Amino acid sequence: MPQNITRSVEDLVAEASSKIRTLSIGEARDMLGRDDVLFIDVRDVRELAESGRIPGARHVPRGLLEFWIDPKSPYHKEFLAEDKTFIFYCAVDWRSALCTRVAQDMGLAPVAHLQGGFNAWKEAGGPVEAPKAK
Repeated sequence: MPQNITRSVEDLVAEASSKIRTLSIGEARDMLGRDDVLFIDVRDVRELAESGRIPGARHVPRGLLEFWIDPKSPYHKEFLAEDKTFIFYCAVDWRSALCTRVAQDMGLAPVAHLQGGFNAWKEAGGPVEAPKAK
C-alpha cells in the first residue's frame, strides 16, 4: 500500500458494513413493490445502460448522493425526503455499503443495503427492468 494511504477501500467498506443494516436477497425481494420502500441504484449510468435495474429503483449517482439527500443543497431531490425505507445497491455491494453509511450519517432513515448487490440479485433470479433502448 502506498505510504500516504492509511486505510484501504476494504477497511472502509468493512467499517461501514459493521454500522449499517444489510439485507439478504430474500429480504429485499420481499420488500420489492411496497409503497414504503424505495430501491436506490448507485451504479454508474453505463452499468444501468448495460444491465438494467431492479424494477422501480431510482438512480442516484454515487458522486451526487450527499447533494441529493441534503434538503439545503440546490441539488436536493424530493424523493429522498419521502417517508420510506431506502435500500441502496450497486454491482457487488461495496459502493452501496459506503453510500448507506453516508446516508445514515446524514440522518436519512431507515436505510439498508443489498448484500451481494445487483449481480447477486440477478443470479438469484430477482426481477430486472431491462435497460432503456438507445
